[in-house]
Amino acid sequence: MRQYSPRRHKRRGISPRSQLFLTLLLIGSIALQISYPLIHGESLRLVTLATVYFAASLMVVHAYLSYGWRYSISYLLITFAYGLAIEQMGVRTGWPFGTYSYDPSLAYQIYKVPLVVPFAWVMMAHPILMAARRITKNWVFLYGGLALMAWDLFLDPQMVSAHRWIWSDIGSGIPFEREIPISNAAGWLFAGMGLIALLNVALPRERRKGGAESTVVDFFLVWTFFAGVIGNIFFFHRPLIGIFAGLIFAAIYAPYGFTRWLGRP
Repeated sequence: MRQYSPRRHKRRGISPRSQLFLTLLLIGSIALQISYPLIHGESLRLVTLATVYFAASLMVVHAYLSYGWRYSISYLLITFAYGLAIEQMGVRTGWPFGTYSYDPSLAYQIYKVPLVVPFAWVMMAHPILMAARRITKNWVFLYGGLALMAWDLFLDPQMVSAHRWIWSDIGSGIPFEREIPISNAAGWLFAGMGLIALLNVALPRERRKGGAESTVVDFFLVWTFFAGVIGNIFFFHRPLIGIFAGLIFAAIYAPYGFTRWLGRP
């Protein structure tokens, strides 16, 4: 049975102006993703970059409206620095993701790592941390690593097919994603565990009394799943990837979905 939450326990929410701004960022992020399979050439490259920056901005703004300045700034700086450092290690040593390189089409690079790449980490770290903290207390880092790995099963095939990055040594490939080594999935699992563990220790848990609800985060996660499955099956002509990655994504995020629907025990 759905748990009953008295109205007096509900948050006051944010101002209509802040809510409108947050909603517009969400709509803009989704609109860019919708346009992705419909365009080509230079427009596609620009939309690829804009999608990440828009979604990262959405999460930074939501983090501020939910938890305040300390959380949002710390989350942005820690995640950006961690993402840049782990990617620098990856392109130079091949650990933990495998031997790969980025294409110049991803614009400005910091020592062979495009600036947009750490912002992709920023785009997903906040919603995954919120989900992990909701469903577990002692295993936040493990759930976070699994969730980041599941998201990457959608991301990498799409970016490799668009020639945004490439692996030079495949070895054993991920099922239905033969152009991507299985070491990449393992790398995302362990690198994701490290990032979420760090954020879980460094960032406060207490939300603002007048803070934003998690509806935007929930919608973004649902959309990520929907776009990954539908895009691969109907637009990118990779139905097996859509089904395989979709099942893993759904299995990992299902506990969070149930707690949002039914409430905590």
